[in-house]
Amino acid sequence: MNKFLKLALVSVLFVCSSWGFFVHKLANKLAVFTLPPEMIGFYKANIMYIFENAPNPDVRRYAVPEEAPRHFIDIEDYGDSARTTIPKYWNDALKKYGNDTLNKRGIVPWYIVTKYNYLKEAFLLRDPQKILLNSAELGHYVADAHVPLHSTNNHNGQLTNQVGIHAFWESRLPELFSSRYDAYVGKASYIADIQQATWDAVWESHRLVDSVLMLEKIVASRLPSKYGFDNKGKATVKTFSYKFSNEYHTLLRGMVERRFRASIKMIADIWFTAWVDAGQPDLKSLINYKPTTEELENRKAELKKWKEGKLTVRTHETDTVQN
Repeated sequence: MNKFLKLALVSVLFVCSSWGFFVHKLANKLAVFTLPPEMIGFYKANIMYIFENAPNPDVRRYAVPEEAPRHFIDIEDYGDSARTTIPKYWNDALKKYGNDTLNKRGIVPWYIVTKYNYLKEAFLLRDPQKILLNSAELGHYVADAHVPLHSTNNHNGQLTNQVGIHAFWESRLPELFSSRYDAYVGKASYIADIQQATWDAVWESHRLVDSVLMLEKIVASRLPSKYGFDNKGKATVKTFSYKFSNEYHTLLRGMVERRFRASIKMIADIWFTAWVDAGQPDLKSLINYKPTTEELENRKAELKKWKEGKLTVRTHETDTVQN
């Protein structure tokens, strides 16, 4: 593992204990190290912001009613032929199912595209605050799309008598074993079709759901108990035991690590793609820069012209979830 990535990984392990807050922060932080020279200076200078604000969307779920659907999609609710019947793009899905149905079933594959568009616009405006905020939060939704239990209506094992498996898979296992993971995923690369990439991530996650559930049942049948006690600060808490966690993690054969690595790679790729599609603005000049109100207004006027087709950048799927 690249020594800088290893140091970043170890430092996070001692900062947070909870795809809980722990993995969202870590994935964002490690994605920074895959960026090209033109981007990495700006992101490294603000790496603690990217790190600390990764959990924002989860925090917001308790205050903003429309936030929750942005984190998941219940594929089973679309029937056995979901892969061929769910529209790829938001506007088509909205026409077919309506806003209420879509929000009830979850909108993560479409909302990632919305956040990508927000980030692209922030780059076009050359607004460092919006670039950082949208980068941090976009990373969160991308990581969620890589968790198998975010793609099923049995999201917490409640339908199969496996309640608690969600946090177990996405928080407890990485908490225990992520120090062993190879965090080097190569360099960020351009995504030709953002919407297709989000669906690819979701479908791969959903393909793994049966294994996630079945293997947990196998381990549970072998051991007298799933649970043990851990010290958390001054408190002693009941949690999944190390023995149970280790046996399950072993049976998963690297699944958690693969999904973690894939989320890091896609976070970096989508940041990079937004930057390229915005015309590759000079980020080095933004490291210690705060634009004036007048400058931002001028850039908003430029952005309006771009939306009207009067400025040219690379174009991609522009459907935006109005939610």
